[in-house]
Amino acid sequence: MAAFMDLVRSRRSIRRFLDRPVEREKIATCLEAARLAPSAHNAQPARYIVIDVPELKEAVCREAFSGIYSMCRFAAQAPVMIVILAKTSVVAHQLAPGLQGVPFHFVDIGIAGEHFILQAEELGLSTCWIGWFNGRKVRRVLKVPRRYKIVALLPVGYAASRPPRPTVRKPLEEVAWWNGLGREEEEKETGTDQTPEG
Repeated sequence: MAAFMDLVRSRRSIRRFLDRPVEREKIATCLEAARLAPSAHNAQPARYIVIDVPELKEAVCREAFSGIYSMCRFAAQAPVMIVILAKTSVVAHQLAPGLQGVPFHFVDIGIAGEHFILQAEELGLSTCWIGWFNGRKVRRVLKVPRRYKIVALLPVGYAASRPPRPTVRKPLEEVAWWNGLGREEEEKETGTDQTPEG
């Protein structure tokens, strides 16, 4: 248990990568961890395109991080880019969200992606979840059929530097409660919170 919490505490979103190849065996191990992730109705919607050929990666990154998406151009430094896709099923991902109001395939992708990320961390690799990119252009470069949703990009490599641990985290009592909402949240819900706004 301590080892897992150490892993969680040490993991960072990395934005500077070394120019060092990543072993395919390590990527395969990360993919296996992601493959074993749970999913709604065991639909297993997550699919992955692993890009480690420099020319193709550069082409994808050039299109993905153009224009208003240029703030994520740092991801192009990573030697490997994972394109995370969703292949949705009719029951778990198309009918259920209409009733439940929750797009289950995004939840499933998040679980699988976190499995990948934590396994990468354990293997000495670094990652940064990217949601801000031009999916339309990525689809065009990789010729991804419309039946797949492009959900996220995940640069993978060896960190050139690691930022310090964030010093500001909400305390546990502010984000989790036993057997119902916390007192402050109840007051907000019922309108009895007298705290002045602003």
